[in-house]
Amino acid sequence: MLTDTFIQLINKYSNNNELATNLWLEIFSKYSEPKRHYHTISHLEAMLTNLTEVKDKITDWDTTLLAVFYHDSIYKASSNTNEGDSAKLAMQKLSEIGYPAPKIANCANMIVATKLHEKSEDNDTNYLLDADLTILGANPYEYQKYTEQIREEYSLYPDFMYNTGRKKALQHFIHMEIIYKTEHFFKKYEKQARINIMNELETLK
Repeated sequence: MLTDTFIQLINKYSNNNELATNLWLEIFSKYSEPKRHYHTISHLEAMLTNLTEVKDKITDWDTTLLAVFYHDSIYKASSNTNEGDSAKLAMQKLSEIGYPAPKIANCANMIVATKLHEKSEDNDTNYLLDADLTILGANPYEYQKYTEQIREEYSLYPDFMYNTGRKKALQHFIHMEIIYKTEHFFKKYEKQARINIMNELETLK
């Protein structure tokens, strides 16, 4: 589903089938890097599934989709510039297909917004941010699996360093007035997300 969705999307703006295929192969290879355990193709599939549920509420579907595909294209556990680097890559690649400049800028802004997940004035961005965080509101089994995958991605850090950073990240979300910025995702995930986060924070004490 992801392959067809991406290539059909690119082909709306470029008649170069080889370019579309190469762009997809690049994305696939990045999300298949051996050090990734959660930020993988499966994460993109989950985001696409969740966003398709609210497609009629999204103003610029194409730009939102492109933000999904590129938002974690650069991902290194040791870096704090992943979102900015991913946005730069998206801008470069979307320029190659002749994607409209204002939409490229919007896509880059959406990707950068995934760093802090603060509420945006742009509603499409809020849907993207919420879709990126649906795992927080998953059932306890899936959430536990997610925490193990994240720990593997940060395996270069010893427990005392990882636990400190993880607590800081979780507290960022728990102290938000609302985690999910859109009504659809708030109703679906907010309550369970807070339960999951609080339970994980207890294990990190």
